[in-house]
Amino acid sequence: MTATTATRRGLRLDRPDERGRFGDYGGMFAPETLMPALEELAADFAEAWADSAFVDTFYHLLDVYTGRPTPLHGADRLSEEIGVRVLLKREDLAHTGAHKINNALGQALLATRTSKTRLIAETGAGQHGVATATAAAYTGLECLVYMGEKDIERQALNVQRMRMLGTDVIPVTSGAGTLKDAVNEAMRDWVRTVETTHYIIGSVVGPHPFPWMVREFQKVIGEESVEQLGGEIPDVVVACVGGGSNAIGMFYAFAGRDDVELIGVEAGGHGIETGRHGASIGAGSPGILHGARTYMLQDDEGQVLEAHSISAGLDYPGVGPEHAYFADTGLARYVSIADDEALEGVDLLSRTEGIIPALESAHAIAWVAKEADALRDRTVLINLSGRGDKDVEMIADKAGMR
Repeated sequence: MTATTATRRGLRLDRPDERGRFGDYGGMFAPETLMPALEELAADFAEAWADSAFVDTFYHLLDVYTGRPTPLHGADRLSEEIGVRVLLKREDLAHTGAHKINNALGQALLATRTSKTRLIAETGAGQHGVATATAAAYTGLECLVYMGEKDIERQALNVQRMRMLGTDVIPVTSGAGTLKDAVNEAMRDWVRTVETTHYIIGSVVGPHPFPWMVREFQKVIGEESVEQLGGEIPDVVVACVGGGSNAIGMFYAFAGRDDVELIGVEAGGHGIETGRHGASIGAGSPGILHGARTYMLQDDEGQVLEAHSISAGLDYPGVGPEHAYFADTGLARYVSIADDEALEGVDLLSRTEGIIPALESAHAIAWVAKEADALRDRTVLINLSGRGDKDVEMIADKAGMR
């Protein structure tokens, strides 16, 4: 990484500081029993990421196993319909159907390097669970995925895919039975089994080194986009944000440029004013969630509030600490899109481009369509983080198509 990339606008953009923080956010807030494992993991990853053989193996597998580079698609019919030039980074075409495979494969390689025999993960929309199950099958490691009971019901296809890949899917019935609760259970498992188990966190959340590590495995998205643009610079780069791995993976290559605006689209749910949403940056406040200081949804006493989104992958009451840093420093702007608007985004992309997006990605599509007048004469790059196969039944139900 060049020095200019690491310090654009005078802001540190390479790796977190010695405390594992991005500015005021991040860190290691974990049980004492986990601290040695986190410190060891940080050292192991730093060593691996500095090892050209490990990095070369990772990027080689991205090419020959996951199907990278994913295409950069000029969405001509969508562009004509809304009056904005739109480019799509097609992460939906990666193996397993989303960007999640990049991180899962990288962490599975790290687990084998450090002689772990077992992988665990949490999942909401199921795409990270499928990616982890896939990486486990590829590397020959035992795998177990925690998934909220509510998410198991609305993501039945991905549950079946995980089981076909040889992974045990454990229903989580505590709390709201969604992604937050699955993370809690996975953390508890890791505390008990840390000697033999590697926990593959699916987003840029959790204690250090996970936010940094996941970003490094996902930054290939933005790196490829820059190369594929061939010197052209988009005016606006847009991605959905739950925990935020697809967004940080895209944003990182453009962060700190004065000629590019970065937009993260959070889950507006039923509307911010209702309290039934997942807009952690837009309507949350700084606090400690799952081992890191970040923006989160909490009450006046610091208790975590339940998030809501039609998309299971955005149904999370926090955001990655690097996104919190980006928000506070103005490196990116964060907005929200409601459930019904996201459904309109699915319809719009499906009928104009023949691409059914994941409900998560549809939030980004919907924001661009909603802001079309303000975006006129600008080029917008959208990270299409995943495909919508997993959401078809829910979309059909909501649209009255069944």
